[in-house]
Amino acid sequence: MFDMFQLPFMVQAFAAAIVTGLLLSYLGVHVVGRGIVFVDLALGQISSLGVAFAAFIGTGVTSIPLIFTLAGALLMSFINIRDKRLKQEAIIGILYAFTSALTVLLISKTPHGDSDIQEVLFGNILSYNFMEDPLHSAFWNIIRNDMVIVFTAIAVVHIVFFRKFFALTKSFENGENHLIGIFNFWNFLFYISIGLAIVFAVKINGVIPVFSFLIIPAVSAIMMTKSNKWVFVISFIISILASFFGLLLSFKKDFPAGSSIVAILGGIFILASVYKIITSIVVKAKA
Repeated sequence: MFDMFQLPFMVQAFAAAIVTGLLLSYLGVHVVGRGIVFVDLALGQISSLGVAFAAFIGTGVTSIPLIFTLAGALLMSFINIRDKRLKQEAIIGILYAFTSALTVLLISKTPHGDSDIQEVLFGNILSYNFMEDPLHSAFWNIIRNDMVIVFTAIAVVHIVFFRKFFALTKSFENGENHLIGIFNFWNFLFYISIGLAIVFAVKINGVIPVFSFLIIPAVSAIMMTKSNKWVFVISFIISILASFFGLLLSFKKDFPAGSSIVAILGGIFILASVYKIITSIVVKAKA
């Protein structure tokens, strides 16, 4: 079971999956609580649009996706629907569809269009390399890695201001989001943090695995417990298990790593759904 860790690239893939999975599963609890599930897909697709545009013009491979995603996050932070006939998800869904179409149009003009689209959707986590500088130790390379630096900064901000972010998410859950006004600093900071997380996560994992890491652990955890604290804990555990068994499945059966992780996450969701159904039946029977 652990023989895959004899290969350095599998160790690095697992480390990358753990780092992205833990942060995204935490942010996912807020995303699900706010009812903005499409925000990840939309921001992920905006990031991919930035990648496609950079490839199309031949420059800005890192900077352009970052600019695109932060601009999208800023735009979404201002979305505050007051018409009861409309939902925020509808607007975000439109942005996702529009940016998806633009991404495909641009990628279709690249030399390897089909393979590029596949990588945008599911990434190539097995090729991710922490060892950017062979002159330093592996530990030092991991610490100074751009993704780790950004993710650590996001984690610190959310730990320090956890009560602020959690209170804002609760206002969305209680249907009081209309009270936050046109611009709210903490709402803006939340969208910026999720935008930054998605830029680096999509670069490694692809749009679909990032969406799965963001949504499935949170939804599954909510099904399994009513405790706010345990929702976060269970989400973390699910992301770790999915990373390990997804990569193990990829290693044993020679499946694509991104698709394998998503499949395991889907299986965990099914198990959580079954658990929810059984516990509901038991509660009703006791009543």
